[in-house]
Amino acid sequence: MADDQKQLQVLSDDYQKLQSDLQINVDARQKLESQQQENKGVQKEFANLAKDANIYKLIGPVLLRQDRNEAVLAVDGRLEFIEKEIKRVEKQIKDIQEESDKKRMTVYQLQAKMQQLQPQAAS
Repeated sequence: MADDQKQLQVLSDDYQKLQSDLQINVDARQKLESQQQENKGVQKEFANLAKDANIYKLIGPVLLRQDRNEAVLAVDGRLEFIEKEIKRVEKQIKDIQEESDKKRMTVYQLQAKMQQLQPQAAS
């Protein structure tokens, strides 16, 4: 019974860590999605600009003129990177959820086993 109690504690700790990791990854995905929306907005602005419009980039406290093609390529590259990161984080979330579900089921099974043993120990 003491071994089951220790095993239950270890499983519970593992489950809590997985939930914490899950929350970290969900937060990361939300941040990436926010960045993705921001960059898509910039991409739309570029599409609406006149071909000869000036584009400036903020570097520290200074606005520097930037070549249109360079700016478009930079935004496209960021979007591509963000999309890959979102896919990677979503896979991590899926893996953590699966592992978490397995741990939760194991905890439930162990708790059920311990509850069945309690009446027998009291007899």
